[in-house]
Amino acid sequence: MRDTLPLLEKIPFPAIRRRKLETLQVNVGYRCNQSCFHCHVNAGPNRTEEMTGDIADLVLEFLRRRQTPTLDITGGAPELNRHFRGLVCGARKLGTRVMDRCNLTILDQPGQEDLAEFLASERVEVVASMPCYLQLNVDRQRGKGVFDGSIRGLRRLNAVGYGREPELVLNLVYNPQGPSLPPAQASLEADYKRVLGEQYGVVFNKLFVLANMPIQRFGTTLIKTGEFGAYLDLLQDAHLDANLDGVMCRSLISVDWRGYVYDCDFNQMLALPMALGKRPRAHLLDLLNALIEGNPIRVAGHCFGCTAGQGSSCGGALKEAAE
Repeated sequence: MRDTLPLLEKIPFPAIRRRKLETLQVNVGYRCNQSCFHCHVNAGPNRTEEMTGDIADLVLEFLRRRQTPTLDITGGAPELNRHFRGLVCGARKLGTRVMDRCNLTILDQPGQEDLAEFLASERVEVVASMPCYLQLNVDRQRGKGVFDGSIRGLRRLNAVGYGREPELVLNLVYNPQGPSLPPAQASLEADYKRVLGEQYGVVFNKLFVLANMPIQRFGTTLIKTGEFGAYLDLLQDAHLDANLDGVMCRSLISVDWRGYVYDCDFNQMLALPMALGKRPRAHLLDLLNALIEGNPIRVAGHCFGCTAGQGSSCGGALKEAAE
């Protein structure tokens, strides 16, 4: 897979610095039951990287010591990690808000029959990837049968109260099909709720729209099709300085399956680690007591994916787009 980093490092991006840490985002491994075209993690069934119990315990110690409000668990399919449930339970005992970035079809997998009930019992906030409300588009992007599996997953979550009870939050995530900016979040959310509700009886709380990052599979495809430069031009032309204040890396750090720390999940996939003092690559163990507020954030051309148009973050658009 072609590395896009040499191209991205040539593109300057405005300097930004950290604020108070609010979210610890942890990637517990790259193994997944799907292999999606837009996946910036390059996850799939053949990936073997997996967070160990020792690192999961270190995550819990970090949460306890630093009193970080939110644990955002991602993958791959994070539920496939054998320490996932222990990590969730440990964080909830600390009073930490826990988010699970779920691909929905994982609820169909052997051994996950009680996953919906487990997530509900721990009051985990589910952030579920659902790239479209149309079957053709989802199956084209993710593989035949993925849409039907996603609908089954949503129904299972609804059945235990997700999207219906105030404490069981279910948010969906949209990615464009190709090299374009996401549409306005509010209007697309209305379309999702109408179609999924009327045709499938599915309910959810919010829709997050995310821009595709020009890295990993998607970046390689852009290079192969000759669209990489045009897509980066699109992102830069749509950049808004106002979005710099809300980008997720200001209040989030990303931890990989080995415990190494990055300014965001995208930097993790580009192997751009967070530096700490003289350490060129910080580990979570180094951050148990270290002050990182005010530190510079590593940036490159891909960062325009977070500041273009209405902006893009793990929590969706940064501002309402003009209709």
